[in-house]
Amino acid sequence: MKMFTEMGVSARETPYEVAQDSQVVITMLPSSSHVMDVYTGTNGLLHGDKAIRPALLIDSSTIDPQTTRKISLAVSNCNLKDKRDNWEKPVMLDAPVSGGVLAAEAATLTFMVGGPEDAYLAARPILQSMGRTSIYCGGSGNGSAAKICNNLAMAVSMLGTSEALALGQSLGISATTLTQVLNTSSGQCWSSDKYNPVPGVMKGVPSSRDYSGGFASKLMAKDLSLAAASAEEVGHKSALIYKAHEIYKKMCEDGHETKDFSCVFRHFYNGKDEV
Repeated sequence: MKMFTEMGVSARETPYEVAQDSQVVITMLPSSSHVMDVYTGTNGLLHGDKAIRPALLIDSSTIDPQTTRKISLAVSNCNLKDKRDNWEKPVMLDAPVSGGVLAAEAATLTFMVGGPEDAYLAARPILQSMGRTSIYCGGSGNGSAAKICNNLAMAVSMLGTSEALALGQSLGISATTLTQVLNTSSGQCWSSDKYNPVPGVMKGVPSSRDYSGGFASKLMAKDLSLAAASAEEVGHKSALIYKAHEIYKKMCEDGHETKDFSCVFRHFYNGKDEV
């Protein structure tokens, strides 16, 4: 808050105070418990009487769909202090993002959005000011579900790419050469082409700066935990979720929780830097 107030941005002491002065509120928080607290806790956005000022609340956190739907229901049970246009009740959208720090800085994020479609259409100009793409995924919680599935695919892709590149090194193929093969063959993927995990192969990615910045391994472990819980709830057989979660939990236990998740190449597969 100090940093932003020094830049001239208006700040408030609590989420409740923010809600009193806002027509639209956007939240992005680390976990389900944080989101619940900011919305429904003491001095939360929905604290006090049943009438709130914001007509639109957008949560861009990566949390489980069940928590999203609980909070959306709590929002829909409130009334608006000032009715506007056709808005009779406040509405919540779940709109998690993909693209990481680099896309956030460049305003090229992808938003995956769940909630009422008319609210999504009203929110699109706001989302487009922060990202390049927004995709409507359906009802409440579907944005959160899409994000969990996306991050599962991202984790498995990074593990597979790292394992292949480390194996290639052991077999005598340089990571640069094997990356060229992958990226012009059927093994091409985001992890090989845009976010290569081998230090020295690609500039401007976390592997080029000792895995600093980017998407922390502890956050990947958290997202895989959400995926595992969601899969268990619906009885879905998901062997790769559990293996990927096991690997990222170990990464955190070994002291690499703040390093970018691509550091599995070095710290799990014992891959070597490209000279």
